[in-house]
Amino acid sequence: MHKRPYILSIAGFDPSGGAGVLADIKSFESLRCYGLAVNTANTVQNDEEFKSCHWLTWEQIKAQLDILLDRFSIHVVKIGIVENWSTLGKIIDHLQKKISGVKIILDPILKSSSNFEFHSPAQKELEALLSKIYLLTPNSLELKKLFPKLSEEEACKQISKHCNLYLKGGHRESKIGKDELLTVDGKHFSLNPKMKGISEKHGSGCVLSSSIAAHLALDYPLLKACFRAKRYTEKYLSSNPSLLGFHKL
Repeated sequence: MHKRPYILSIAGFDPSGGAGVLADIKSFESLRCYGLAVNTANTVQNDEEFKSCHWLTWEQIKAQLDILLDRFSIHVVKIGIVENWSTLGKIIDHLQKKISGVKIILDPILKSSSNFEFHSPAQKELEALLSKIYLLTPNSLELKKLFPKLSEEEACKQISKHCNLYLKGGHRESKIGKDELLTVDGKHFSLNPKMKGISEKHGSGCVLSSSIAAHLALDYPLLKACFRAKRYTEKYLSSNPSLLGFHKL
């Protein structure tokens, strides 16, 4: 039997299954990885409405992490919503302590697609964490929120000094759907959309970041992992006209 790589999602629980750990696990499994999950928050939401968010404590998150990290060999971790930057820092430090050379993909979810704001970033804390992660995957709105005093170009350059950056293009004012990858070694790539019939989906950012993580766990190099993840996400966005997409290869 072909062995699948283990991969971990650390994110919130969305009862609709469109975002958070459930969306991540669906992506992992569809891409032939074995998905594991640590819950950071229980949310009360569906694909259209977000009512509340109930955060788990660091101690509860750590307990979930430890029982998984002591049992499974994990080299790629995707992180979604976390209550604050302090807790995020504890998670990242703990992962690096437990897993040598871990690749951390951080999807900085600051606001849900149903317009619930999670938390405002603290820039000093963010910059301290950037050098510890492998890839940051914001959209243009999240990028602006992370670096409100910088232009998009300046913010991209600032981030890519510390870690790789995948800028999602779904919220662009022009050239919508055009994504960009900036690497720590100074390379800049554009990833253009190809599929038609795409419609908005709840949790699409989760799907993209988790599919990049899955391809990295499958040992694809970063650029190819991003390219394949974009195509996978386009299939998800074109799977049906509702807000909840179907996962398929």
